[in-house]
Formats: sequence, C-alpha cells, structure tokens
Amino acid sequence: MTAFDRRLAERQDELDWLYMELYDDREELDRLKEMMADCYGERSLGLRRLDSRREKDPLWFCGGDQKGMTMYTSLFAGTLSRLEEKLDYLAEQGITYLHLMPLLKMPHPDNDGGYAVEDFGQVDPSLGTNQDLARLTAAMRRRGMSLCLDFVINHTADTHPWAMRAKAGEEEYIRRYICFDSPEIPREMEKTIPDVFPETAPGSFIWQPEMGKYVCSSFHPYQWDLNYKNPVVFREMTAAMLRLANLGVEVLRIDAVPYLWKELGTTCRNLPQVHTIMRMIRLVTETVCPGVILKGEVVMAPRELAPYFGTREKPECHILYNASTMATQWSALASGDTRQLKKQLDDLHSLPPHCRFVNYLRCHDDIGWGLNEAYGKTIGIDPVEHKKYLYTFFEGSFPGSYARGERYNYDPKTQDARSCGTTASLCGIEKGLYEGDEEQVSMGIRRDLMMHAVITAMAGFPMLSSGDEIGQLNGYQYHDDPDLREDSRNLHRTVFSWENAGKRKEAGTVEQRLWDGLERLRELRGEHACFGPDAWVTTWDAHNPHLLAILRQRGEERMVCLFNFTGEGQRAFLDGMGGEFTEALTGREAWDGSWELGPYEYGFWVAE
Repeated sequence: MTAFDRRLAERQDELDWLYMELYDDREELDRLKEMMADCYGERSLGLRRLDSRREKDPLWFCGGDQKGMTMYTSLFAGTLSRLEEKLDYLAEQGITYLHLMPLLKMPHPDNDGGYAVEDFGQVDPSLGTNQDLARLTAAMRRRGMSLCLDFVINHTADTHPWAMRAKAGEEEYIRRYICFDSPEIPREMEKTIPDVFPETAPGSFIWQPEMGKYVCSSFHPYQWDLNYKNPVVFREMTAAMLRLANLGVEVLRIDAVPYLWKELGTTCRNLPQVHTIMRMIRLVTETVCPGVILKGEVVMAPRELAPYFGTREKPECHILYNASTMATQWSALASGDTRQLKKQLDDLHSLPPHCRFVNYLRCHDDIGWGLNEAYGKTIGIDPVEHKKYLYTFFEGSFPGSYARGERYNYDPKTQDARSCGTTASLCGIEKGLYEGDEEQVSMGIRRDLMMHAVITAMAGFPMLSSGDEIGQLNGYQYHDDPDLREDSRNLHRTVFSWENAGKRKEAGTVEQRLWDGLERLRELRGEHACFGPDAWVTTWDAHNPHLLAILRQRGEERMVCLFNFTGEGQRAFLDGMGGEFTEALTGREAWDGSWELGPYEYGFWVAE
C-alpha cells in the first residue's frame, strides 16, 4: 500500500460523504480521486519525503523560530530567478516563511495586483517560468524556508480560457461562472450582498454583451466569480492547487474564502457550503501532499474566524491572517488607547487552541477599519467619528499627526475609508526625515519597533512586509503612472531599495536601527521557551489604558510583555505578578508587579 492509498483510506468515508452531500455526483467524485492519484504520482521524491516528515511533526509551522515576510517578486527582485539570488539576504534575517504575492499568468495592466488570474498552471512570463519556481522552492527548502503562494480560488480573470470560451457561447464553460439571462435575480441579490469596492467597483454583477448574460463579479469587472455549485469547478481548481504544491509551494494562501458560495437572499458570505468546500480541500491536500498547509484569507470579526479553522477533529485551514488585530493595533497607536486592542486579543485568545494566526502590521493591501463597534460604544467611542479620525490621522491631515499615508476606497454614503502607507511612513519616520528632525525620526523608530514587538508577543508568528526591515517609505511616483494612479494601495507597493538595504550595517542609520531592533526580537523568539507552540498566551490588566500587557507561559517559565502606545512615560500595575523579573532584551530588573515604561517603550520580562 502506498502512502497515498493509506491516507485516502483514512479519509475516504468523510470525503465521500461531504462530496455527495454537496454535489450528489458519483462519477465526478471518481474523477476527483483519479486526479488526486495522478497528482500524487507526479510528486517528486524530495517532496514526498517532506510530506513524511511533516506528518510526524504537524505543528512544524508553529515554533518560536518562525518568521515570515511578504513581497511582490517584481518589486523585490524583478524575476523568480533573481529572487533566488537574493535568498541569502532573507536568510540573514532568519526568514523561514516567504509569501510571494500572486505570480501566475495574468492580464496586463488590469490584474488587481495579480488577483485576476489568466492561467492557474503557469507562472506569468514577466516573472519567469514554472521551472524557475521549482528551482526557487528547492533552494528555499535547502535554507529552511517555506514558500507561500496565493491561490485565487473565488474567481478568474475575464481573459482566462474558461471565460473566453464562455464568451464564445460554450454552455459547459458558461456553467463554470454564475450567470443570469435577465437582471431580476442579480438585482435582487445585490440588495443583500455588501459591496467590496463601493467606490471603484460598485455592485456584484456586470452585463457581459458577448454572452448576453449578467455575470457575478464580486471584486472588479474583469474578475468573474466561479460557480462552485458545479463539481467540475471544484475538481479543476483543486487540481490547480495540487500542481502548485508539486512545484514546491508549501503554503497555499486561499484568497477570499468566505465568498465561495452564493445564494439568493443572503450576504453570500460565510455560508455553510464554504466550510464543506474547505474541509474537502483539507482532506484532499492531507491525502496528496500533507507537507502543505492552508492559510485562509478571512477578513472577519474574531467570532466569525473560528469556523474557518474547523474543529480539532475536522480541521479546515491551518492558519489565518490576523487582519482584525492589525487594524485595531494601528487604531491603538493613533489614539493611545489599548482597550479595543486588548478586547480584540481577548476574543482571539478565547478561540480553541488549534486556531493559529499569522500576525502582521502591513501587507500588500490597505488597512480596513473593521473594529468592534459594539464594544467601542461601551467605552464611549463613536464608530463613524473614530473611523474618520483614523483615516485622516494616517493620511497626515489630522492636526498634530506624525503619519504620512493616503486614504483608499472612500464611501461617501457611510463616510468610511481605508488607509494606505508603509509601516515607517505611518509611524512618523517619513515626516521626521522630510523635516530633517532627528528627534521625530527617533520617535518614529520607537513606534515602529514597538508595533513589531507587539506582533512578536502575540499568539502565532510574525510576518514582515518587505522593506519594513529597512524602514522603506511611501512611493508617491505611482501618481504619475496612468495604470497605477487610480489605486492608492500602490503607495506602499514600492520597488525595494537595495541601496538603502546596504545601509543596514552603517551605524546610526534608520536602516541599521530598525534592522538591529528587529533582529533582537527574532532572537528573543528563538531563545525563550515561552514562544513554543504550546505556550499559553493571554492579555493581562495593566490598570492603564495606554499600555498593553501580554502574558506568555510555558511550563514553569513565565514572560510578561509590556507595550506603551503613547509618547509619554507610563506605569503598569499587574496584579498577581509579584516577585523578580528580568527584561530579556536589556537585563533591566523589575519586581512587585510594577513596571515603568518610557515613550513607546516595550519590554519582555522573564520571571526569575
């Protein structure tokens, strides 16, 4: 019996039951299993060995030594082959997890940053070839790095071969999308479906004149939503995932997971069938390539996140983005008030222990201000006014703001908007450099490192946005590019500065100060048992709304992590934390449950 046969036998009953419940198509189920067997047969010996090791160590991605980074290949190195040449730079930072933004074949220029995919089986020619990708992943594995790649599961580009054949009138391919002959049902559905991009792409359906049909398009008009009520779509998209895994991709970031199933009269978000699909994908990957893990993009409130992990007995995603805490953390920085952030973390810590997160400050996307409005009201925060404060603060237009950024996707009806900018610019480093004010620059660096220290302390593992390690600033030149200027997210999608990276070893530079500060945080995670995968993590009451306190404990070892979100000195009083503690980064001592922190100071105190 092969490893594939053994794994399938262990999962077959559940897979069959879920599939037949959703599709009731035995012939298609047989085709799915044949495809799975073929993909296993094509998997290299080296990848099969990786599968075998990780079956024995299923929490390999949870250790304290894990450190992630996300980037666009084109902006960082130009091509995949050139990126391979830069792996030593990433290894120098201890990167173990590299998330490359979408790199599969896409139309140009309208591709939504690569999220409009023209061919799920081919690397975009501007970035290289499938062979380049396979060489890159092999070189990464030799350095102990895992590659994460986006899989755009919800939609295709309207130039994808399926869409082109649908436009030509082929019924088989029309059925792979969500199409209607008349506007009645689309208009009725749009009454309950929230707009993703209300300013730039309102509505969820477009009229496609070549087909003479209304086509579901949740994101941009050139991105057509797939019809997962069609079992052929499930099989073909699952096959595309497995082929990427066979090129050495170890983490599949499943894009826009909540959108996969559409039903009239609903929001078309988070429907039960979505979880059936994700559970089946988990069963398929565990059978064919158990060395691969699934990361879900689920930008929802904490109470809506838990279902995407499934249960301990029947899991779905291995990890999720911690998007909601990212936004709440920036809110805390702007306001100096950590109460909403503490509440957010408490909600996450209440989830079952198999719920694991990737924590980050910035990524390719905007900061959406999806805060806990109900809780905010209980502490006197007006949701609309607070959002307006946040996006004006982080674009630098609010009086006294140190941030420099831009707003994104403003909705005049709700007065809602999102924010864009790099970490360094949002933290005040750009303003200080522009004004030649070293004191402002130093304060910006303190904010920057404090924010990174918070994601270091959280449950899960931290992920940097490429350029954060050297304080890369906003790039305003996109305003002069007609293909980019309509999307303010391009403000932080900037070409990596290798010239500035060279300054990381020059004493006193912004680059060196940030680089060394982040390196100390990485070493801290790797050295202390409190960052192990089975550590208990919770917030603690600091009796001061300007401070965040996180407790990490593993066995007898206990660590108190404290963060000052203001520019003034603050004192924490931690009940039950008597005794002596030593700060792990500086050797500073504290005792009797009382700690003092300077402006934007942070510390990791270990109990003696």
